[in-house]
Amino acid sequence: QVQLVESGGGLVQAGDSLRLSCAASGRTFSNYVMAWFRQAPGQEREFVAVSWSSRSTWYAEYADFVKGRFTISRDNAKNTVYLQMNSLKPEDTGVYYCAADLAPALGVARTYRNWGQGTQVSVSS
Repeated sequence: QVQLVESGGGLVQAGDSLRLSCAASGRTFSNYVMAWFRQAPGQEREFVAVSWSSRSTWYAEYADFVKGRFTISRDNAKNTVYLQMNSLKPEDTGVYYCAADLAPALGVARTYRNWGQGTQVSVSS
C-alpha cells in the first residue's frame, strides 16, 4: 500500500501553466506505475498520463487530448511524480488525481488501488 498526496492545483487563465506534484509514501516507489487521472463535474474519471518502468527503461503515455501539452515525470529519490501542464484550456478544468499500483492496466482507473485526495485545477477563458 502507498499513500499519495497531491498538490499544485489552482485557478489559472487559458494558456497558463501549472505543475502538479504527487508525493508518495513507501520504500518501493520506483516499482509503482504512477498515473494521473482527472474528473470534471458530472463526468467520469478519465486517464491523463502514466509513467512506468520496464527493464530499466522509463516510459510515459498520454491521453490524446493532452499530448504535446502535458508532461509526466518522476523523481524516485523524492518519491514524487509530477504533471507539468502547459497551454491549459478551460476544458482541462477538473479534479486531478494521482494513482499508483504495481501492475495496473495503464489507463484504466478501476485497476489502481491507491489514490490521492485530488487537487482542483480551474482554467478560466
